[in-house]
Amino acid sequence: MKNRAALALGALGLFLWAAVPLAHDVPSDVRILAYLKAEGPRLRLLVRAPMASMNDIPFPTNGAFLSLADPEMAIGLRDGATDWIAGRIEVYEGDTRLTAPRLAAVHISLPSDTSFDSYDTATRALLGPPIPVTTELAKSQAMVDAMFEYPIRSDQSRFSINPQYRLLGLRTLTILKFIDAGNVERTLQFHDDPGLVHLDPTWLQAARIFVAEGFFHILSGYDHLLFLFCLVIPFRRVRPLFWTVTSFVVAHSITLVAATYDMVPSAGWFSPLVQLLIAVSILYMALENMTGPRLERRWMFAFGFGLVHGLDFAFALRDTLQLAGTRIFESLVAFNVGAELGQLLVLTLLVPAIALLFRFVVAERAGTIVISAIVAHTAWHWSVTRGQLLWRYQFGWPDFTVAFFADATRWLIVIVAAAGAGWLMKVLANPSGSKSEARG
Repeated sequence: MKNRAALALGALGLFLWAAVPLAHDVPSDVRILAYLKAEGPRLRLLVRAPMASMNDIPFPTNGAFLSLADPEMAIGLRDGATDWIAGRIEVYEGDTRLTAPRLAAVHISLPSDTSFDSYDTATRALLGPPIPVTTELAKSQAMVDAMFEYPIRSDQSRFSINPQYRLLGLRTLTILKFIDAGNVERTLQFHDDPGLVHLDPTWLQAARIFVAEGFFHILSGYDHLLFLFCLVIPFRRVRPLFWTVTSFVVAHSITLVAATYDMVPSAGWFSPLVQLLIAVSILYMALENMTGPRLERRWMFAFGFGLVHGLDFAFALRDTLQLAGTRIFESLVAFNVGAELGQLLVLTLLVPAIALLFRFVVAERAGTIVISAIVAHTAWHWSVTRGQLLWRYQFGWPDFTVAFFADATRWLIVIVAAAGAGWLMKVLANPSGSKSEARG
């Protein structure tokens, strides 16, 4: 029985080994270039993909090189383009999935070919003559360029795609350039399979995407959650807690909008600096909780540190914002709404939990010190690690050019807006000038 079981397992392993392509047959990092443009009654899709990814297509070879003159090459190219390119992308006009496209042209291109630098040059290359059949080209170097045409109702329609190119490599990056009816080109990048992507979303579609993005960003952002935790530990009354949280929301909304519209530095050191300041904000709040918080001024610290946290929100939003199409502002609002919903959920669970903890488990002052000490320890390590990363960057005096003064002007606008919002928060939070009512 043991021998039979061993033989069965061996046969099964041999079958699976033969059925699945070997790992070295699949490229590690695959880069796919694509253009999508509506022209009258047709939607044209141009795609460049590596031939090595099409591992089940028997492209004819002559030794180490492709046999370009072999009649089987045309069949292989047609099958590769149809199965591996067109067969792995779904295209929608409105809510209707378009029928299988017509293969208008397919060519082999060299690694050095630059025709896919623009839509026009790629189109001319695909409609022009193929490379000479005498070209010596290995399969691992060859690229397959294909042109597909979908019949559509109107070039004014809204289009969506669902690219499924993950199996072309261990890691795939699809770079799609969508050219709308106004001849405006937008570049989108997708890792592996992104799901359904609306190329020109309605405000409702954009809202759904970005509300969810903001909501889950808060829930997965441990540093933001720790900051909120430290922020609300001392509060036992709703009014001061409301204004403190509101000031944090207003502040991070200002810098989120500013960063999205490129009103903040784009230097490589800026993101590590923001990460360091976020760790410092958590450390400060934890230390203040331990030494005795001044609740009447806590909204000020929430506002100041909220400006920093908003920049981190913008970094998280940067990759997803490509899905907004022309709905940039609507998407920003939706992301912020999602982030606030996430914060509201956290606060709804956190505040009662802290109150119960201090009522039934540990004395309030002792519990505040112990919990804040643990958070401070974590924030200190984050600060040291992020400070070391920031220290690796080279800093120098900026070049006082027109671009520098333009950036400085934008920064000044952000500072003035933040100062105005801070003054307004002060008036609203304590209109009578009394500090006693802010105490918890």
